[in-house]
Amino acid sequence: MKPKLFIPGPTHVDQAILDAMAQYPIGHRTADYRELQSKVVTGIKKLLYTEQSVLISTSSATGLMEAGVRNLSKQRVANFICGAFSQRQADITRICGLDQDDFQVEWGQATTAEQVETALSTGDYDLITVVFNETSTGVMNPLGEIGEVVKKYPNVLLMVDAVSGMLGAPIKVDEWGIDMVLASVQKAWALPPGFAVMSLSDRALERSRSIPEAQKGFYFDFVRMHKAGEKSQTTVTPSIAHLYALAVQLDRINAEGLDNRFARHHAMAVKVREWGQKQFGLFASPGFESDTLTCFRNEADIDLIALVEKMKNRDYLISGGYGDLKGKTFRLAHMGDLQIADINDVLSVLDEVIKEL
Repeated sequence: MKPKLFIPGPTHVDQAILDAMAQYPIGHRTADYRELQSKVVTGIKKLLYTEQSVLISTSSATGLMEAGVRNLSKQRVANFICGAFSQRQADITRICGLDQDDFQVEWGQATTAEQVETALSTGDYDLITVVFNETSTGVMNPLGEIGEVVKKYPNVLLMVDAVSGMLGAPIKVDEWGIDMVLASVQKAWALPPGFAVMSLSDRALERSRSIPEAQKGFYFDFVRMHKAGEKSQTTVTPSIAHLYALAVQLDRINAEGLDNRFARHHAMAVKVREWGQKQFGLFASPGFESDTLTCFRNEADIDLIALVEKMKNRDYLISGGYGDLKGKTFRLAHMGDLQIADINDVLSVLDEVIKEL
């Protein structure tokens, strides 16, 4: 028996999704394929509240993190850091040879609109990167407020890593002025890993058109990807299995109702926070707790590595601390297709295991 996944990714995958991925493939230059991609892209636009471009990528989200900075900055990038994965975006920006600056807060704190305003008021930047939901700390940043600040600066694009937040909480792309938002599908989308999605604003596409191909590369050239996408095609061979699964998942999400999906995620999050606050404490600052995963402190002073291992022996996979927080925190995901009953179950087992430590 494989352990049930309560880690921040990959998350639990329902059998209906696995069955969809097992369908026989079709040619990716056929009319049947174009119909499939069109359905998926149209569905994603609805879920992201956007009428602008949505593109798909047979890659991890990290590929799109690199693509974003390569396609969208001609001047200087402001990377806002509040944990390990927003730090990764800053590292990627540097490795790509782009001019950039870090704007850090203590892990567990949120990136705020005021911090963004201070940075952009210098006039030094044409692109900022922020994370919507910091997977390492359980912090959900106030993306709508940040978007309102960026709107004041017409030359600045807003790029968002929403890997562990997309479909677990609303992301109103057009209303909030988001120029690029990216995610992989193994988090709240509840699919197996290996595929990623993103939205691009008209402004972002225009910026990409002005970037030399030598900076953008071939595989992740947004202009090339968008041109193919307008024909319901991709520039390279896509994972058709993931598209089959996305088509089924979109039907399931629509049947549940998007607002109901968000409400379910919030209810699971509240349940987990209430449980953890009593004995461990929460790592995220009050008011900025994630609706898709919770990071716990260790105020109970127990062996967290042993806790994770004992849960695995019971066929429940949870996560320890990530990066600098290894051995100091642990995390529990409550996203995707998990239900309140699943959360009640894992918390009950956690209570039993904690008594053994």
